[in-house]
Amino acid sequence: MSDLTKVLLVDDNSKYLKGALPFYGYEVTTACDGFQALKELDSKSNKFDIILLDVMMPNMNGWQTLKAIRSNERTKHLPVIMLTAVNEDQKMVTGLKIGADDYIVKPFVLPNLLARMEAVLRRCSRCQSSKKEKKQISENLLTSKEIEVLEMAAKGASNKQIAEKLFVKEVTVKTHLNSIFKKLKVTNRTQAVLLAIESELVK
Repeated sequence: MSDLTKVLLVDDNSKYLKGALPFYGYEVTTACDGFQALKELDSKSNKFDIILLDVMMPNMNGWQTLKAIRSNERTKHLPVIMLTAVNEDQKMVTGLKIGADDYIVKPFVLPNLLARMEAVLRRCSRCQSSKKEKKQISENLLTSKEIEVLEMAAKGASNKQIAEKLFVKEVTVKTHLNSIFKKLKVTNRTQAVLLAIESELVK
């Protein structure tokens, strides 16, 4: 392919991905921490299609870097996948609210990362098309109770906390979530929250 997809890989241990990604049609530029990443992004000669951003890094961590990327007019729309060793729903939801487009938990297999990258690039190429339309579809699909459950999930509440607030059993919350996943055509809570935030169904 003549036009390679340009990736900014921000990780203090990037050797494996730097070597592997070019075999799958990606042109990789690396940065060892957030400060270096922001310098690369500020360079007018560098135009990236996607950013892979590690959470745990020296000097400037992934969260701080993500906030800086999202607050810059030139880079705020760039898709960002977070690479994290932490598999916690609440931290993932916080990251999605800051502006992460997806997560992948270390250790991961390369085909999984490649699939996530392709999905994010596809989604972001059309994400500007119609947020209002997405919101309308989501609102029409979901019941008011399901929207309420989704809003609390987006705030990082656990199933138990949601159940306590709604005065229902935890199994009822699970039923609501399974119904939400089915209607939104997603497989887990993180994906459902991401779709809801993107479509401005929840804030």
